[in-house]
Order: sequence, then structure tokens, then C-alpha cells
Amino acid sequence: MRNLSVATATKNLLTLVTSIALIGTGIAGCGKTEDAQKLMSDARQYQQKGDDKAAIIQLKNVLQKNPDDAEARYLLGTIYNKTGELQSAEKELRRALNLGMSPAKVLPDLGRTLLNLGQFQQILDETKQLSESKNSAEISTLRGNAFLALGKTKEGKELFEQALQDKPGYSDALIGMARYSLVGKDIEAATRFSEQAVTQNPEDADAWFFRGDLLRVQGKTDLALAAYDQVVKLRPNSASALINKAFIEINTGKFEAAKADIDAARKVAPGNLMTFYTQALLDFSQKKYTAALESLQQVLSKSPEHLPSVLLAGAVQLELGSTSQAEQHLKFYLDRDPGNLYARKLMVSVLLKNRQPQRAIALLNPALKNVQQDPQLLALAGESYMQAKDFVKATEYFEAASRISPENAMLHTALSMSKLGEGDNSRAVAELEKATKLDPKSAQAGILLVMTHLRLKEFDKALATARTLEKEHPDNPFIQNLKGGIYLSKKDTPNARASFEKALSLQPTYFPAVANLAQLDLQDKKPDAAKKRFEAILQKDKKNIQAMTALSGIALNQGQNKEATAWLERASQENPDALQPAMVLAAHYLRIGEKQKSLNFVKKLQATHPNNADVLDLLAQAQFANDDKAGALESYNKLAAILPDSPLAQFRIASLHIAMENLPAASDALKKTLALKPDYLDAKLAQIMLETRKGNNEVAIALSREIQKQHAKSPVGYAAEGDLQMRQKNPALAAKAYEQAWVLNKDPALMIKLHASLSQLGKGKEANVRLLQWLKERPDDTSARMYLAGVYLMDQQMKSAIEQYRIILRESPDYVPALNNLATAYQQEKDPLALEYAEKAYKLAPESPAILDTLGWILVEQGNTTRGLPLLQKAASLAPDLTEIRYHFVLGLVKAGDKAKARKELEQLLATGKDFPDINKARALLKEI
Repeated sequence: MRNLSVATATKNLLTLVTSIALIGTGIAGCGKTEDAQKLMSDARQYQQKGDDKAAIIQLKNVLQKNPDDAEARYLLGTIYNKTGELQSAEKELRRALNLGMSPAKVLPDLGRTLLNLGQFQQILDETKQLSESKNSAEISTLRGNAFLALGKTKEGKELFEQALQDKPGYSDALIGMARYSLVGKDIEAATRFSEQAVTQNPEDADAWFFRGDLLRVQGKTDLALAAYDQVVKLRPNSASALINKAFIEINTGKFEAAKADIDAARKVAPGNLMTFYTQALLDFSQKKYTAALESLQQVLSKSPEHLPSVLLAGAVQLELGSTSQAEQHLKFYLDRDPGNLYARKLMVSVLLKNRQPQRAIALLNPALKNVQQDPQLLALAGESYMQAKDFVKATEYFEAASRISPENAMLHTALSMSKLGEGDNSRAVAELEKATKLDPKSAQAGILLVMTHLRLKEFDKALATARTLEKEHPDNPFIQNLKGGIYLSKKDTPNARASFEKALSLQPTYFPAVANLAQLDLQDKKPDAAKKRFEAILQKDKKNIQAMTALSGIALNQGQNKEATAWLERASQENPDALQPAMVLAAHYLRIGEKQKSLNFVKKLQATHPNNADVLDLLAQAQFANDDKAGALESYNKLAAILPDSPLAQFRIASLHIAMENLPAASDALKKTLALKPDYLDAKLAQIMLETRKGNNEVAIALSREIQKQHAKSPVGYAAEGDLQMRQKNPALAAKAYEQAWVLNKDPALMIKLHASLSQLGKGKEANVRLLQWLKERPDDTSARMYLAGVYLMDQQMKSAIEQYRIILRESPDYVPALNNLATAYQQEKDPLALEYAEKAYKLAPESPAILDTLGWILVEQGNTTRGLPLLQKAASLAPDLTEIRYHFVLGLVKAGDKAKARKELEQLLATGKDFPDINKARALLKEI
């Protein structure tokens, strides 16, 4: 079942839509005074050339000089709209309005921003007065799109028609009519309007973009790719078109093409989180799990509630064997979307892999109460009880799942589950086949056989078995839904959709099929269609928690926090006696920053559910978020009393003690954690940290070796030992440990650590060869290349350093650390190019002390103290603790002839007692001046 859940969830993810320290002088910068009008002119020129990044930099420089420049705010907002930075676009456009710019000019752009943010009612409210005072095709179309999104199709259509009367052939209005047609499932009309839009507006990138989306919905991938190519031709900086191309290419197995499009998207929009997510999806599809995790960390560090990334991170961590991290991600996901059965089953798979059947049973119980007729859940319950050695309960669940009348068939089914728990997959399949033959009229044994094939990734066998079941049970919606899941595993979306639709034709309120179809709608960029599916359930069952939770999830995915909150509040209000929606709402408050509101809410829950473990856990989280560490500790202690066999409860107590700097108590709690679960990786790592802080390095190393034995396939224990050996200046032992970690996981960070240990061991040449070989295999590993270049820089191998920095800059010409360090390397070579690269770095980061120092020192060395000395002075004032920068300022003063001031600065520098590379020269200089 784990494989089914991972594959299905990963497929559906398509729909939801180290830093290295600088060597030597580092980075920084400062800007000279520039005329605001020239900056604006430059910004417009950059914009016309399609260089949005340069335009944004110039506009920010304008606003730094004059924050109230409405035109700059407006122009910046329109560019942010193009680059997909929608929150920033809304902020700048509203500032332009507040600064007095005409609403007639700003509102069309602001409306487009709000439309993309899903703030539909807000569009109607803010454009109402303008629409009443003046006919405008742009405003009419915006309002039409908002009405359409809100389900008011008639009003939307009327406004699109009005826009076309005012402005015949207007592309946005034609696209609006196409969207209206899609709501009515009139694909032919939608296609006609889309073709009209691109025919009459061949230079309109948005029209081509919509056409690409429409073709993609219809499964016409080649034509969709061609349309997206046209978007890129017209708008080279369209990261969205490139990302959409990559989604299609990943889905069709064209991984090289997908990589090229993702790389192109990264160049035009390096900060776009969807670029990182798409890269993660590509890496995951190619089983490059470590690389996928790196990209996901980029997304989650900036958008920790991006649910597709959270779910994918759970799947990735499970594949990497990091089950504790997988559990963390999946718990976060399930807190947001507890009705998602795929995620819940994946979490159960994690718990069963960790041999935690009691926790698996606790997680299954709510679902078993709410979805009593789901044989997949029953099978998982049977496996959980089988693993817990409760064979009576296991047999009960298998019997309920299989409904096998003959006793032997029931026993074969139960035995198959037992064999699955033991890992004897072939015997499990054989037993299930026997059960199916003994009772061919029972669907459940066959269903379990299908799921076993899926678990083994035998998709064709699973499909063949499902088709046999379908013939015997043509009216069973579960079998159709199961078929849809198999097709998704085979990446056959059209047949998956057809199977889910058939399940609904058999039972219109069958929620698993509704949820699957909604996720496919989201994959097709049709969130409104997905919403309508869940809203239809609410029309028949206004208290349906799953539907409201799903609608909240869609709203969150669209950035509509208020709407997401409203759905969760409604779910709780409609079900006042149900704990689950209240818990989800309280957790939601906590994650959106309403800490006190969450705490108050959970306190009420705790008053009515004083012994509920989940409530206590959430209460402790809310207390900690509100800086009530003592309260949180008390709650976790209560939790441990309720769940005395829970290692997680003890670990959280330990974490609280660490946060409160009560290390002895933390140590005791960690011992209790490990007594309950001796191989609890996070607890072992926390013990290592505590022993290191106490100076017990040998104990810490012994703990790292315990990890190596307990988690033989994980590099964590070896990496931990390597770090500890390096701290104790044992590079030989560190290198040995890092080597073993590297064998288990080719992680870039491990390569850098291995290089450092070998270098300290006197094997620098060998270390360089290995690092160069790694870069040959992974040329896009910028962190490793920056590290190697820094090594060359420190070793005075300037030509080699220059070569590496230039490679980096070929791919990322505006990468400031590489520009700055390249300037330093050229300076050491007495190459005039030093100034050129220092100027480039300075232009991009004019307030960085290190860049100011680099440029200033180059100028001073060239005899230009007039310009160089002020830069050095500013660098020293911005970074007074960086002795090397302050020493350069001293030397600059000496070169400028101001020995008195130089002596004063040098005396102050040496009085700090800090060491730096040129300290002996500094002491000698003090005697001379």
C-alpha cells in the first residue's frame, strides 16, 4: 500500500501546482548617487528588452531615494505581475494608488494581480465604481472573470460580451468566453474562442498561454507544448510557461526536455518557488531523492505550508529511509488535510516501517470510524494488528475487508497479510490468489490482491486483477476508484479520470472518487472545477467535514488564507461535537501566525477533552509558540502520562528542556525516549549534541557509532562521527567516516566535508581530484564549485580559482559571491579585469561591506584613493568586527597620506586583540607611522 500511496500522491502533486562562506574578503556593496530620472529611464529600457531583473534593481534604487514615487511603484508592480511575484505586485500597485495615481490606470493591473491571487470578490468590490462611471473592456473582462470564478457564470458571460462590443477581438474577453464555455463543458466552443484569441491577437502571450492550458486539459500534449513555446517566444521571461512545459514533459517521461525548461525558468525567475518544486518533482521521478530534497527545502524554507511540497517531501524522505522526517512532513500535511486518505495511508506505511503498530492503529481509528466501508483501510488495520501480534483483531479486520464466506478463504487472506508483514511478498500473493479462487464472488480478496500487486509495483498485474473484479462486481464504486488509482500509478491520467467518473456514476457522493477527480482538476489548472465538486457534496451534506477541509486546502494552495480559515471555521461550527475539525482549525490558526487565537481555542478543547493526546500535543505547540515554555512542558508531561509508551512524547519533553537550557533534564528525557525506541535517530542525534556541549567527545563518538549499527543504510551516523572527529582534529578518522557516509549517499555536503578532512590530512591533491570528478558528474553543483574555487583562492592557485568562478558565472552571471571572489583572484594576478568584476558585484550589492572592501581596495591599489578610500571607510563602518576590512582602510589612509588618522585606526584595531592574516604586518606598520 505504501507504493500505491506514494505513486498516486506524487502524480497528484503535479496538480496542486548551503550557502558557502566567501573565501577571503566575502561579499557586500554600496551605491553612488544616481539621478532618479535616469534610473527610471534605465528601468524602462531594461523592461523593453525583457530584462526584468535589471529593471527591478533600478526601480528599487529609485524608491530607495524616493519611496513616494508613484510611477516607480506602478512600474515595479506591473513587472512583478509578469514575474509571478503576486504578493509583491499587489503591494506595489496599492502603494501607487495610495500615492495618487489614477485608478483607471492602476486598477486593470491590480485586478489581474487579484485574479491570479484568487481574490475574486475583492476585484468586484474595488472595480465597481470605475465600471459604473466608464465602459472599459479591461475592467469588464476582469469583473467577468471574477464573477465566473465565484460561480456566477451568467454575469461573467454578459461582461465578456460587453467587453467584446467595446473592443472587438479583445483577447482577454475571448479567453473569458472560452473559460465560460469550459464551465459548461463545451470544449468545442472553448476551443473556438481560444483559436479566435490567438488568431486575432498573434502577439498576445496570454492568449497562447491559455491555449496551451486548454490543449493540455484535452491531453493534446504536443500542441500544448507548441503553444507554450509560442508564449516563450513572445515573452522569454515567462517562467510559468516553461514550468508548465516541464510538467507535461515530466508526465510523459521526457526528462531531459523538462530539465532544460526548468533551467530556463530558473534563469529568468531564480526565486520562483514553483521552479524549485518542479525540479524536485523531476528529480523524484528520476529517483534522485537527495536532489529532490534539496529543492523542496528551498520551497519549504520560504513557504512552509506549500502542501504539494510537504507531501512530496514526505514521500522523498521515506524513499531516503529518513522515516522520522517523512513522519514530520506527513503529520504536517495531515493536520492541514486530514481527510486525504492517500496521505494517511502513506503515514501508516511510515509507522509500520518503523515497527510502530500501536501508533498506526491510533492513526487509523478516526478514518475507520468515518469511512467504515473502505477495504484499503481495513487491510491496513489488519496489517497493523498483525504486526502488533494481535492475530485475533487482525483476522477480524481481514474478514471484514474480504467478506469471504468459506473459512479457508478467510484464513488464506489473513495469512497473506501476515506474510506481507514479514516481507514474504511472493507467499502473500500466492495466498491471496488462493483466497480469490476459493471465493471468486467476493470482491474483497481480489481487492487485497490488487493492492498487493500495487505495493510490489506490479501495475499490469494489478490492472488485470481489477478488470476481473469489475466483471464480477460492475456496480461497486470502490473497484472503479481502485482502477483509477492503478491508472494514475501507470501515469495514464485519461483512463484514471474515466474510472473515477464511473465510480461517481455508480455512487454520486462517493468521496474518494470526488477527491481524486478534484485533484485531477487542479492538475489541469481548473481549481474552480475542483471546488464545485466539493461544493456539490455540501449541497447534499452541509456538515461534510472532508469536503470543507478539501475546500480549505484549495484556498490555501491559491494563497487565500481568509477563505481557507472560513472553511475550517465552518467545518467546526457545523460539527460542534466533532474534535477533528476543531483540531484542524486550531492548528491552522497556529500556522498562519494567530498564535494567541490558537492557544485560546485549544484551551477550550482541552477543557472538554482533558485526556486527549492530540489535544495536549497541540496545546503544547500553541503554548511554545506563545513563549510559554513552562506551560508547554507541563502539557508534554501530561501527554507522556497518557501515552507512557510513546517515544515521541518523551522526545518532545527533551526538546523543551533543550530550549529551556535545562540540559540534565533533557538528557534524562532522551534516555527515556531511547528506552522506548532504542533506534530513535533524532533522539540519538540530540544526545550527541548534548554530550558535545559537555565536552564528552568520546561518548558522542560512541553514540554516532550506535547510529551506524542501528541505521546501517543511512549516512547520518558516519557523518556525525566525521564532524566529531574533525572537531577533535582527527582528520584521518574523520575522512574514514565521511568515506563510509559517501558510499551510502552521494550528498554534495558530504563531498565538501570529505574534501576538507582529506586536505587537513595532507591529501589536498587527491581531494581536489575527487572534487573535480564530482563536478564533472554534477556540473550544476554551484555550492561544491564555489567551495573548490575558494580552496584554490586560499592556496594561491589563482588561475584555477578564476577558471571555477568563470564556470559559475557562465550559468549565473549575476551571482554576486562569484563576481566578488573572481575580482579578488584577478587582483592577486594583477589583472585589470579585477576592477570590471568588482564593479559588477558593487552594482548588484552596493551595501555589502565585503564588496565595498574589494572594490575600494582594488581602486586604492591602482592609486585611485579619491574614490577607493570612501568605499573602504564605509565598509569598515558597516562591518567593524571584520579586522581584515578595517586593516585595508588603514592601508588606504596610509596611501592617501593621512598617517595620523591611519595610526589612530590601527591602534584601535590592534587593541581589539583579534587575530587576522596580516597582523604582524600591521604591528610593523604601527612602528613606521
